[in-house]
Amino acid sequence: MYPKIDQRKMQKMMKQMGVSTKDISAEKVIIFTKGKQIIFENPQVTETTMMGQKTYQLTGNYREEIKELEIKINEDDIDLVVSQTGVDKEKAKSILIKNKGDIAATILEIQG
Repeated sequence: MYPKIDQRKMQKMMKQMGVSTKDISAEKVIIFTKGKQIIFENPQVTETTMMGQKTYQLTGNYREEIKELEIKINEDDIDLVVSQTGVDKEKAKSILIKNKGDIAATILEIQG
């Protein structure tokens, strides 16, 4: 489909246009998103510089891990849920964590 391109000619043309590439030896690359991590083990990473801008190309096998949200529950919130519902502190805390700290949703869940 594409004509055969001589790699040396391609490199020469890229150099004339101010484009340079280099391979980066990487052991692991982790991309953090809002709800998950994408983890590449032993990826192939290529850095391309063009007009002063660097871009990175990443290829390889990856796995995804869902991040657990770190929710810190205030002790006063736990006490409020306990006083409104009559449940013990551990149950109040676990339901608050499940409801991401939403006091009203927690009270309604326990009472409902």
